[in-house]
Amino acid sequence: MLRKYLNRIKPNFMPGGKLSAFQSVFEGLETFLYTPNETSTSGVHVHDALDSKRVMIIVVVALIPSLLMGMYNAGYQNFICSHTEGTFWQMFAYGFLAILPRIAVTYIVGLGIEFVVAQWRHEEIQEGFLVTGILVPMICPITTPIWMLAVATAFSVIFVKEVFGGTGFNIFNVALTTRAFLFFAYPASMSGDKAFIATEPIFGLGGHVTFADGISGATPLGQLATGSTTITDAVGDPVSSWDAFLGLIPGSFGETSTLCILIGAAILLLTGIASWRIMLSVFVGGLFMGWIANTFASDLYPASSLSPIDQLLYGGFAFAAVFMATDPVTAARTGAGKYVYGFLVGVVAILIRVYNNGYPEGAMLAVLLMNALAPLIDYCVVQININNRLSRQRNSQAS
Repeated sequence: MLRKYLNRIKPNFMPGGKLSAFQSVFEGLETFLYTPNETSTSGVHVHDALDSKRVMIIVVVALIPSLLMGMYNAGYQNFICSHTEGTFWQMFAYGFLAILPRIAVTYIVGLGIEFVVAQWRHEEIQEGFLVTGILVPMICPITTPIWMLAVATAFSVIFVKEVFGGTGFNIFNVALTTRAFLFFAYPASMSGDKAFIATEPIFGLGGHVTFADGISGATPLGQLATGSTTITDAVGDPVSSWDAFLGLIPGSFGETSTLCILIGAAILLLTGIASWRIMLSVFVGGLFMGWIANTFASDLYPASSLSPIDQLLYGGFAFAAVFMATDPVTAARTGAGKYVYGFLVGVVAILIRVYNNGYPEGAMLAVLLMNALAPLIDYCVVQININNRLSRQRNSQAS
């Protein structure tokens, strides 16, 4: 029925139809619902059922475990801080209602801009924002005002993506640029003890959170940055590595559960969507820099701080390694370059984290910095290969 309905209204959106101005919008919806059945009539072409829309959908599927865990944790943090009793489903419902408007706003603003630009350029609507639209709220604090998300999303889509030509041409990760815009434009709303815990009831669920009497919403990395020698949760109980692995700690909505992030990593690797070279080298770089920081302790970063393994569990490191650094558009593309790129992302993320108390989380800045350096890394790798081949050629001619 749906296919017949689309076929019936399609002529209205084709050139000459009364709704031809919205041809890009119709084609975007049609190709989202159905695989295009157009075939080439001449020449040789490579055919693959895994088009860009399907790639984006697989990434969204890989994000679902972190999304669901983030919903539960948002409710869990509110319930324990407000001293409210609640079941698993009540906590999950609270988080669902808290995050749903934010996801809706990022999609409405981002896709709206992409629809307008596609119509203006007379191009097809690209699929890149299918992933970006869900990433943006997942890497931001749960208390980020919706209007801020709308402004930051519009800024990133226009000035980081569309200005450069749209999907596939941006040099910086769009979701991380949105986060960076918010961090530097509205720092008071993006950091501090009160940014990562929802404080108000939603449709009768949860309770009012008052940051007093031992209640603190500081993230584990935020606590270490203020000189704390022990890590506690929002109500003052000690936090174990297992708690951090599961994701029952304050933090950005989708970044707290390393377990769910690793499930997403497995989906991306098994389907061949993400580069295992980048993913592996990011973790290796993080462990290496974490070991350096722990082995050569200083007054700025004492050995009693996080172990190298714990560095991977706290903050947004694991999320950045799996979903941000592996972005095929902004990452290095040569085989050897991917190892260098990923390793440097891991090293720089921990380097910023441990030696800069003013900014306890370094994953966002590390990925954006390496986005800028990725073309240079690829260039160096290609030039080294060219020089090696020329050297071998000269040696063979001389012999």
